[in-house]
Amino acid sequence: MSGARRLLLALAWAGALGLLGSLALGRLQTGGDLRLFMPAAQTADQRLLLDSLGEGPGARLLLIALSGGEDAETLAGHSQDLRAALADDPAFRRVLNGEEGLDAIEPSLLPYRYLLSPTLDAESLDAAFLRRALQARLQDLGSPAAALVEPWLGRDPSLEILRLAERWQPAHEPERRFDVWFDREGRRALLLAETTAAGFDPQGQQAALDAIHAAVDALDTEAGPTLEISGPGAFSVLMRERTQGEATRLSLIASAALVLLLALAYRSLRLPLLGALPLATAALAGLATVSLLFGTVHGITLAFGFTLIGVALDYPLHLFSHRHAGRDAYADARRIGPTLAGGVLSTCLAYASFLASGVAGLAQLAAFSIAGLLAAGLATRWLLPALLPATSPDPAQSGWVARLDAWGDALPRSPAFALALGVLAAGWLTLSPRPLWDDNLAHLTPVPQDLLERDAELREALGASDVRHLLVLEGSDHEALLQRCETLLPALDTLRASGAVGDAEPPCRYLPSLATQRARQARLPNPEALEAALQEAMQGLPFRRDAFAPFLQDVEAARHSVLLTPGDVGDTLLGARLGSLLSAADPPVALIGLSGVRDRAALQAFAEAQGEDLHLLDLKAASEALAAGYRERMLLALGLAFGLLLVALAALLRDARRVARVLLPVLLAALLTAAALHAVGVAFNLFHLVALILASGLGLDYALFFQRAGRDPVERRRTLHGIVLCALSTALVFGLLASSSIPVLRAIGLTVALGVAFNLLLAARFAATESAHDRP
Repeated sequence: MSGARRLLLALAWAGALGLLGSLALGRLQTGGDLRLFMPAAQTADQRLLLDSLGEGPGARLLLIALSGGEDAETLAGHSQDLRAALADDPAFRRVLNGEEGLDAIEPSLLPYRYLLSPTLDAESLDAAFLRRALQARLQDLGSPAAALVEPWLGRDPSLEILRLAERWQPAHEPERRFDVWFDREGRRALLLAETTAAGFDPQGQQAALDAIHAAVDALDTEAGPTLEISGPGAFSVLMRERTQGEATRLSLIASAALVLLLALAYRSLRLPLLGALPLATAALAGLATVSLLFGTVHGITLAFGFTLIGVALDYPLHLFSHRHAGRDAYADARRIGPTLAGGVLSTCLAYASFLASGVAGLAQLAAFSIAGLLAAGLATRWLLPALLPATSPDPAQSGWVARLDAWGDALPRSPAFALALGVLAAGWLTLSPRPLWDDNLAHLTPVPQDLLERDAELREALGASDVRHLLVLEGSDHEALLQRCETLLPALDTLRASGAVGDAEPPCRYLPSLATQRARQARLPNPEALEAALQEAMQGLPFRRDAFAPFLQDVEAARHSVLLTPGDVGDTLLGARLGSLLSAADPPVALIGLSGVRDRAALQAFAEAQGEDLHLLDLKAASEALAAGYRERMLLALGLAFGLLLVALAALLRDARRVARVLLPVLLAALLTAAALHAVGVAFNLFHLVALILASGLGLDYALFFQRAGRDPVERRRTLHGIVLCALSTALVFGLLASSSIPVLRAIGLTVALGVAFNLLLAARFAATESAHDRP
């Protein structure tokens, strides 16, 4: 090819890459909703679980601890200053530290206190009730509680607001010192912050964390307290930074080592740099495809997508290692073209299994990987030869390749040996007492164990320990749910008294049904009757006649007020608590929170005795069922992909024995990899499955090229040269990932590195045909 045509092709390629890059950058938005990688919920319980992962109040909570060498009183002051600094920040819905007290009840709710409190269920605002209340207030004014009672006396002589605060108080609260929350040892001041951003919104969570750090840095202190933040949002930001930082560091090391390895193998620095071009093409094509089809791409799609298209690095290495001395690069590319195309299409079929999984995130991953690999294959076949030198030394003449080929001939080649290995591996996986699958969704997070342990410690200190069991109440609407909830209150009191649970938290504790509010409203006396009852109650007591005018005004306002619904209290602290117990799903459900569960059997019996609209939800069991269903769909999709792969290989190789020789090492390597990992205590999850698919895709590529080489010694050495370099480069990159401190990267790295080693050995021994004739 002339120099001018080579230049035109290079410019066309550069232009295509620029177009793909601008398209990807212009349209693509990254998201972080983990639910995109979860299967669609099949039950109401699973919908609740998935909603709680992203939009639930628990996913928005940040747990904050301030500690240091300062005394508790100073730390309490820092806690108050931090809460005040964050109170008006738009990144937070609310920030709590225990000092809220009665002020936590929004002023707009004060006239509703007699509708929210159960007092009027058994009492009336008559003279006898009011006199008892006024006599109690006189005693309070002569006690240490006077400072608390006096501001409320004229507006609330019966202290209904205090009853509501006690009723709404969680069963388990942190220690209080200097009016704010502390841990038991008094060494850390504790706060809870609810972010405006959802737990899966990394940008919003980053803004919230930045605001907290800025507020702590601005505290009036020389050294400043030590800040500790935990919670789902903090984890997502921290692990994004750690994953990106560690992946970048390992990638730089791997890239440098890879360039050095290939430069030594090909005795040229130009070839390794050219080999990166199909990989860059794959990345940009994948990004552009996802941006066109989906608009938003999940961060996990990007991470796994760049992992899966790593097989594209093998394509130029096959071309480089199959160069013949004195032959044009296009001629060499044409010779290996059918085998290269078969490898690309077969791998794409394997990745296409993700499209049948029913999971949106995996559909994105399939689109990214398939588009990337097709682009890399086309670039290797048609564009890369234009940039290669006109002549090249024959890799088959390398001395190390000849020695390696001779050593490989000594390995057993008998199909019986392969069958024995497969039986042993399958037997170990089937009969091992260890669990084969890890269905714990918590293990899909890349958060290290030490951070999870610190989070559990903070939650325990805050009384916000993880909830596993919930009672789920089904109904037609929120009003029906609240009414049904109220009928359960006596039975829940009995359940608590039996010791089966420490506490039960129904939504009607915070907001009564409209029917109950209406009944209480009807028991409020008219102004004349209430004034007369109050004057009678005040006889002989040292209160001014007009001292309780605010009380009379509130009662009259409550008599004519519109009754409260869940939507009316959405932006209040009451709404935050109610929102975690009343879902907005269709149809809605009510959750009864449980803490201190001691007798699950008694809970189950209680739920069954109340009727079909109430059941006990075990969140751990629901998450495991979701993960198991997800795994089954993945395996079903892989089975479908395997069937399509058989059809494709049969069309390509046109011989059942040759198809068997290609598939045997791939399947056997997957079995041996799984058995080896299981032997060291690994239980498999999504990360291992994705990594094993990648290793199998690489192995299929190896087997096709070994099968093409047959027993032709020269062609076999060229093939061996290329595949050994492919395997070494892959093992180098993923071996470094296996050394990562991040569980996700470590799982992927170890699985792929081990799988590549098995695929190389087995493909070299079992994939070749008896002769090189009829090579595709």
